[in-house]
Amino acid sequence: MSTTALSSRTADGSGPGSDQDESPHLRARLCGRDGTTIALDVAGWAADADALERRQLADLDGPVLDIGCGPGRLVVALAERGVAALGVDASPAAVRLAVGRQATALVRSVFEPLPGTGRWRSALLFDGNIGIGGDPLRLLQRTHALLAVGGVALVETAPPGIDLHRFEARVERGGAVSAWFPWARLGVQALVPIAVEAGFDVGPVVQDDDRWFVELIARP
Repeated sequence: MSTTALSSRTADGSGPGSDQDESPHLRARLCGRDGTTIALDVAGWAADADALERRQLADLDGPVLDIGCGPGRLVVALAERGVAALGVDASPAAVRLAVGRQATALVRSVFEPLPGTGRWRSALLFDGNIGIGGDPLRLLQRTHALLAVGGVALVETAPPGIDLHRFEARVERGGAVSAWFPWARLGVQALVPIAVEAGFDVGPVVQDDDRWFVELIARP
């Protein structure tokens, strides 16, 4: 999550290092003004890319732009395969972590000027980052502008059946809270018409374990 240095990927409560393994007072949550509460997988966000993520990255062509890259785990995983990749994140703290693990990353909002505009072959919106800015249509239009024609945006969504939900949110962990920021959450079916309006053709929809990914192909 670019504005908070935390991922919006929900913790499933399974496996070592999940948010559910922490002391209750240390668990991080995305909390909305409307009462929305989503557990955040801080450990997964900060760890190396896992086998599931490496599977999803395996067929992507470079150069790859990771939007809301956080600590850079996906950029590092791509670099290990020899794929050129750049991470961008609005959080200086997140980018410091990314650079510390040898990821190429910039402190930059996706809505600011970026290098390679119109020439990226692939873009990533993992960890629920389709919610950045609280307006998935605007975000996908911007992503389309960044990609070359025929380029691919690989978008992680909430599970099917979840309608578009736009809300003001903040991250809470222990006694610490972030500032409020606009966010959005949506499932596969809700993403499709938004992606088409933004200039994409919708490619394969993949469920991998408990995570959902949609491949979007940029039209001319």
